[in-house]
Amino acid sequence: MLQFPAWKVLLVLGVLVWGVVMALPNAVNMSNAPGFMPKQAVNLGLDLRGGVYLEMEIPPAEVISSRLSVFARDVRSAFARTADREPIYFQPELRGRTMLIKLSRPDADGNYPVEEALRRLDRINGPIEGGLAGGKTFEITRAGQDGILVSVSSASESAMLEDALSKTMTIVRRRVDPEGVAEISLTPSGNNRIVLEAPGEPDPERLKTLLSRDGRMTFNLVESSPAEIASAQAGIVKPGYRLLEGPETGPLLVREIPEVVGSDIATASQGNDEANRPQINFRLNANGARKFYETTRNNSGQLFAIVLDDVIMSAPRINEPIPGGSVRITGTFTMTEAQDLAAIIAAGEMPAKVQFLDQRVVSSTLGEDSIESGYRAAIVGLALVAFFMILAYGLQGIFAVFSLVANIVLIFAALSLLGATLTLPGIAGIILTIGMAVDANVLVFERIREEQQNGRSVWTAVQAGYERALITILDANITTLFAAVILYSLGSGPVKGFAVTLALGIITSVFTAFVFTRMLTIFWMKTFKTKRFAI
Repeated sequence: MLQFPAWKVLLVLGVLVWGVVMALPNAVNMSNAPGFMPKQAVNLGLDLRGGVYLEMEIPPAEVISSRLSVFARDVRSAFARTADREPIYFQPELRGRTMLIKLSRPDADGNYPVEEALRRLDRINGPIEGGLAGGKTFEITRAGQDGILVSVSSASESAMLEDALSKTMTIVRRRVDPEGVAEISLTPSGNNRIVLEAPGEPDPERLKTLLSRDGRMTFNLVESSPAEIASAQAGIVKPGYRLLEGPETGPLLVREIPEVVGSDIATASQGNDEANRPQINFRLNANGARKFYETTRNNSGQLFAIVLDDVIMSAPRINEPIPGGSVRITGTFTMTEAQDLAAIIAAGEMPAKVQFLDQRVVSSTLGEDSIESGYRAAIVGLALVAFFMILAYGLQGIFAVFSLVANIVLIFAALSLLGATLTLPGIAGIILTIGMAVDANVLVFERIREEQQNGRSVWTAVQAGYERALITILDANITTLFAAVILYSLGSGPVKGFAVTLALGIITSVFTAFVFTRMLTIFWMKTFKTKRFAI
């Protein structure tokens, strides 16, 4: 145990040098350092860096209503005329958790095609997502001679809520942090709430605007007849069309059934046009590109509206078939608006409109104060620990102080390497591990003191001290490491931050207290031929 061959010494020194290099960006500005040097400092959490805290809810009624609205669009496609079947005319009416499909045109005998409508509805009514085999998403029953009632069962509602929560978290992350570098924290709360923490974001209203958009993107053919538009404005809308407006197009009649939808979009980004004005570029996937090409090929001369949340963003005229699936939206956007719209389009459509329950802005000043207080506390704490360790154990106490400094450096190096976020609970975890490292040193030194008092030589006392303390140190640290793993697995947000720093601190403290301190002790004993430690 007291043998330190050259390779082991080099390994220990290599770890310490690596730690200093990795932790360096936390102490000095490394932006102008050579390319091979690390430049990433530890990310600071919301409580240290400041930012926005938002708690939002997905109302179950909104989820059900949204799914029924989507199903109504599917019904329009299922009831539309095709080459081998007649259309079924109807009017959908949403009633909370149900939707009434009222058939509007009987046949020559005065009968409504309810049976045919039920068959078509059964084909588009898929199974419950993640549910048991046999369960359908919607319960569809006949309602009188000319009606069909579509409702949602409790099992289907639970599956819808679970699916909506998962999709909403994905979309929120894509909208708020499209590049994946903002270190936001998203935490589910219950079965329909989400907590968002965005460090460094100063404006909660911008986030709320970004997240309150549905993100429903469609490409619709346009009926541009002035007479039809005037009739629609008077309240008589051409069947199969809707009257929508845009800031640059004015009122237009767009076809209800879109030619291309948001799910056909593969990527979206902010760009610039020929005059260097912000625009939105996006690319369609293979299926969307095919539908886009066929639509532009078969409808030359017509307007083709690009609609976002029932607002016409653009309505260019089709002059020729457009292959490739690359599309752009130009307009009077600011750079921020174009970036936000691109993020909304790329993230996709929200499964339901979210409601904001709580919002807080954490001042960066509070974070700076916390960092400053933590820094002062660490300096004072380390100074007191160093004073008492040196006072109590002399030279061995100095070695213990070196190991504590090395321990802190290695913790910050590991946090920088992992890209972990440091929060106030994380700082508490670091302080706790420093205390455990001091405790490990005290255990070893007390054992050495006992062995020396029993008359053993310094070499025998040191070897026995480290051997007898090893089991106790490992037992305490392994138990705490298991607790940290459990906290990380079951906890969230700040609890995970505490668990990460605690786990890293345990590993580094065992290394510095048991390996680094022992190496210093043996080096001193061999160099100065020590006969006895003044412990």
